[in-house]
Amino acid sequence: MDARAETVFTYGAPALKFGPGAADEVGHDVRQLAAGVSDPRVLVVTDPTIRATGHADAVADRVREAGADAVVLDAVHVEPTDASIAEAVAFGREHGPWDVVVAVGGGSVIDTAKAVNLLTTNPGDLMDYVNAPVGGARTPEHPLKPLLAIPTTTGTGSESTTICVLDVLSLEVKTGISHARLRPTMAVVDPRLTLSQPAAVTAAAGMDILCHALESYTATPYDAGPRKQPHERVPYCGANPIADMWAERSLSLLARAFRTAVRDGADEAAREQMALAATFAGLGFGNAGVHIPHACAYPIAGRVRSYRPEGYPDPAGTREPMVPHGMAVALTAPAAFAFTFDSDPERHLHAARLLAPATAYDDGPDLLPKVLRDLMRDIGLPSGLAAVGYTADDVDALVEGALKQQRLLATAPRPVAAEDLAGILTRSLELW
Repeated sequence: MDARAETVFTYGAPALKFGPGAADEVGHDVRQLAAGVSDPRVLVVTDPTIRATGHADAVADRVREAGADAVVLDAVHVEPTDASIAEAVAFGREHGPWDVVVAVGGGSVIDTAKAVNLLTTNPGDLMDYVNAPVGGARTPEHPLKPLLAIPTTTGTGSESTTICVLDVLSLEVKTGISHARLRPTMAVVDPRLTLSQPAAVTAAAGMDILCHALESYTATPYDAGPRKQPHERVPYCGANPIADMWAERSLSLLARAFRTAVRDGADEAAREQMALAATFAGLGFGNAGVHIPHACAYPIAGRVRSYRPEGYPDPAGTREPMVPHGMAVALTAPAAFAFTFDSDPERHLHAARLLAPATAYDDGPDLLPKVLRDLMRDIGLPSGLAAVGYTADDVDALVEGALKQQRLLATAPRPVAAEDLAGILTRSLELW
């Protein structure tokens, strides 16, 4: 063994409570997280759509029944921006301090709650903490408060991860904050809360699950580089045996449940399997990392001009242009995995067989891309970047945005140059 090669990988995860009815126990969980505080103050973060379902207020009521004071912030923006997070942080600072933060919603809500928790416990502004080169990549100086995440969508895995994702409006780029202290203290996953998730959201968010699993499973191995000092190790350490296990299990669940959950949102068994798949994928990629599809997704979402997805909630009635995150990730996935195939053909083929165990596709570099294209067509995703408003003239700008995601591209299983990204994006303009 090369003494200079890496031999250590790290793994982190929140405490987890899973199952129908799990959200009903949140009062108990909050009291445990606020142990030693006689009258804890709790900030419940949600968005208008989730609040309209009654889920957020039910959680707040459970918290109050347990003897804590709960204040609800329901102004979270779908696909958070630097502006929307700044507004949420201002609310948190004005009405705090808090002993516990509870997020009730999808990835947008959980990510916003992470930022509010960070910036109500640490000095500075949002951009100080955003990943370089977009922001200052500042490290939190103080511990954050306990964060309890209750997902209401099956996709982002944000309840398991150290990442907060946002759009920086002035730069037309999606980026994020990454630090181990952002990881929720506890994830409470109650599949019943996802029954109202629309089919379009299930499809896009489900592709996020799928790409989390595939990207972490095909990421550069943790031991592929030189030995790191302890302070140099980051949450995204590369593919490793524990993350691989979660990714494989997630792919198997998706093979059984994904199409059913999109077709019949009331199928409780499919919803529960999708919730498990999302949790498992989050436990995997939250440590191994993601790579090319996510790096490309950030500028695809950040530079959207006119696309408005059908079937997505629009509580303010504004119909703002948006490419949902999971959709943006999925649109370059077939071309990205064709590009990475040679790095480890066996892994790519095994992943494809987990997703499509009963099909008669031939093995080869196009197996996984074909499985992905067929699935995307079946669940109603757009047929490529052109279908969400991009043309060949946009490729250079999208490449520029993707190259800013070096934290993600560093996890890719083979080096990725600008011309490689241009090829992936060009081949993604029309998928079928």
